[in-house]
Amino acid sequence: MTIDLLLVAGVILVCLLASKFSAKLGVPTLLVFIFLGMVFGSDGVFKIQFDNYSIAERICSIALIFIMFYGGFGTNWQKAKTVAVKAVMLSTVGVLLTAAITGVFCHFVLGFGLLESFLIGAVVSSTDAASVFSILRSKRLNLKYNTASLLEVESGSNDPCSYMLTVIVLSLMNGEASGAHIVYMIFAQIVYGAVIGVVMALISHFILTKVKFNNDGFESILVFSMALVSYALSSVIGGNGYLSTYITGLILGNKSFKSKKKLVNFFDGITGLMQILIFFLLGLLAFPSQLPQIVLPALAIALFLTFIARPISVFAILTPFKCPLKQQLLVSWSGLRGAASIVFAIMAMVSPAYIKNDVFHVVFFIVLFSISLQGTLIPFISNKLNMIDNNSDVMKTFNDYADEVPVQFLKLKIGHSHPWRDKALKDIDLLPNVLVALIIRNGAQIVPKGDTVIMQDDNVIVSGPSLDKEFEGYLTEIRIDADNKWLGKSLSDIKFGSDKLVILIKRNEKVVIPTGSTVVREDDVLIMNQP
Repeated sequence: MTIDLLLVAGVILVCLLASKFSAKLGVPTLLVFIFLGMVFGSDGVFKIQFDNYSIAERICSIALIFIMFYGGFGTNWQKAKTVAVKAVMLSTVGVLLTAAITGVFCHFVLGFGLLESFLIGAVVSSTDAASVFSILRSKRLNLKYNTASLLEVESGSNDPCSYMLTVIVLSLMNGEASGAHIVYMIFAQIVYGAVIGVVMALISHFILTKVKFNNDGFESILVFSMALVSYALSSVIGGNGYLSTYITGLILGNKSFKSKKKLVNFFDGITGLMQILIFFLLGLLAFPSQLPQIVLPALAIALFLTFIARPISVFAILTPFKCPLKQQLLVSWSGLRGAASIVFAIMAMVSPAYIKNDVFHVVFFIVLFSISLQGTLIPFISNKLNMIDNNSDVMKTFNDYADEVPVQFLKLKIGHSHPWRDKALKDIDLLPNVLVALIIRNGAQIVPKGDTVIMQDDNVIVSGPSLDKEFEGYLTEIRIDADNKWLGKSLSDIKFGSDKLVILIKRNEKVVIPTGSTVVREDDVLIMNQP
């Protein structure tokens, strides 16, 4: 037992160290985890004998719960809602089209059995949230037309549809499904899954805002448990557990509560560990010596999926929305296969259904191909298609972007009528414990002294004591979109509530100190206190 624990700890440390170097080499981190699993596996250097698909399926299913939950929790709905319809179409109709087209190819071109062909299509029909998020974050891919949010919502929400298709095909292969049974299964998967997801999110938010825990870590334990309950409760009554978990995360992640930052840090670490676990297990379960037997059909499926099935699905859905051609090309290329496909392939292997071909190693090869080729080239393709947007920040499309931060610094623009203009610092009355930390003048940084004179157009950086940990007030950024109900109204006409105050407004490159007559404009960022 002690040796096993030491081995597990050692593997995690090796994966963490390897991920540190993979970014410098331009290799997707998740690909490194797969190769490490192969190194430790039966055909690798360390010869760890592990081929128990049942245990692997249970472990990976639990890991996928947290990946799905955090996929929703980390999605910034304010950024994503403009592309939500397109993303949902890709995650539902797009998954169905991809599965069907891939299934037809496997049956009529490769000669697989009909149901087995559609099983492979179902298993690889969804894109991988962990892979997409990892690349967008690590490469800081700021994409035009809100494409980052489109990819995030699609990849985070399409696994439930792929799971539903996989379950339906396996039921057909087992002879357990009639027409009426399939119709009810689809209804139950969607409706029960969605309802449970919403209910669990609202219950979680109520507890987080109304109950004060004695221990700071109890909020994380609560939400950890709620993610599990959301999945398990939905699955017990026939709903789609992954859909429930995703919806719970999406709703909860876009609500305000004081412990949100702690949860982001907690689940960021948990999800990272789950990604290591799934991709390492994939490598551990794989037998590279068996790959030559499936390499030709697997390569054919991977190429067909990448260059035909995925683009057909994307263009069929996004063209009616009049999306730019280059955006459709990038979305087509960014359809990475990963964690969900692995879990569903393992699920097929433990199913009592008769499967003639080695589905696991076929999917293993497809995932390996997808992450190594598509994942590595996403930054290159984005650049070649002129899809890089230097005026945006992809990190703001995630909810773990620091939109709730203690105030530590303030930048003041010295205008013509500013009372500090043409005064030396020693002649200015500042609040106690407040210091002018820096002056930026014509791009140059000036370290201030008592006799330093502040001039017009200077940017003065003022510092003050940071907030105590016990302080329960936070600042929240709210960006005003074209459909925001506050747009065009003066602050005095908006009912914020007695406990909320607009502290400042970021407008283009300027900071506006608001008054009651200040009118809210499109693209304004309102900085508000959030008790």
